[in-house]
Amino acid sequence: MTFETHALPAAAAPGPLFTEADPWSAAELDLDAYLARTGLAGDLPPTAPTLRAVQRAHLAAIPFENVELVLERPLPLDVPALVDKMVRRRRGGYCYEQNLLLAAVLSRLGFSVTGLAARVLVGAQGHLRPATHALLRVETEQGPHLADVGFGGGGLLEPIPFEDGRQEVQGGWGVRLDRAPGLGGPEWLLRSFTDGEWEPQYAFTTAGQARADYAIFSHYLASHPRSPFRGRLTAQRIGPGVRHRLADATLVTDRTDGTAERRELAAEEVPGVLDGVFGIGLDAREQEIVVRRVSAFLNV
Repeated sequence: MTFETHALPAAAAPGPLFTEADPWSAAELDLDAYLARTGLAGDLPPTAPTLRAVQRAHLAAIPFENVELVLERPLPLDVPALVDKMVRRRRGGYCYEQNLLLAAVLSRLGFSVTGLAARVLVGAQGHLRPATHALLRVETEQGPHLADVGFGGGGLLEPIPFEDGRQEVQGGWGVRLDRAPGLGGPEWLLRSFTDGEWEPQYAFTTAGQARADYAIFSHYLASHPRSPFRGRLTAQRIGPGVRHRLADATLVTDRTDGTAERRELAAEEVPGVLDGVFGIGLDAREQEIVVRRVSAFLNV
């Protein structure tokens, strides 16, 4: 049988496959409550200085933490739930919670936002990890920027432009963005200057991710028995000149002058440190569960 291609009509160029009007559910955001939580005020046009101010304010107010997983609670990612937890209840969250909230905020302010996914390299020791870290590409009048409030203590204090070899000092912390060979071609590589070396933090492509993608990734990290977020308590906070990291009962404080402190806590001290250092207040029942889980880890 002969197939006559000339008999087929010409095809128009395909349009966008997906055209969600509000991909980050910005309409569901209580923006006034978020601004009050982060201390932001005044005119916030969709510009690079605004993006920088929002990321800094978010990181100063909202810590990285996984307490809900330690308490064996679900982690809903819809915007009202994120606002209830991180804004009204003044808690923190991990990357999906943090950056989905930020995406809603930035979208509401008029920015164009694309979700991305990264492979975490720090601590991987050469092993290939899945791309399970959420981060954002944000368009500004100064070009696209990488924004990320969900990586904890070793991440960006401010957004960084998508420029190969871009190197900045942010609040005393050195960060660098480079192009590097990846699995399917060139990728972007974020590194931080630690102990005199440029240490890889994560690698990613600019392939867009949707909220539905993040829901699957989050379910894996929240439920898989080998997930690093299920077994151990963690809380982190980065700021100008200092960053704090809590892993179960070990509290590490690093400073940009090169000094560091390490404290081994008793399990009973952990709720107080969560409150005093990270701003994570727990009720009596939650404190009891955290102390019991940390005690179990210390006694292994």
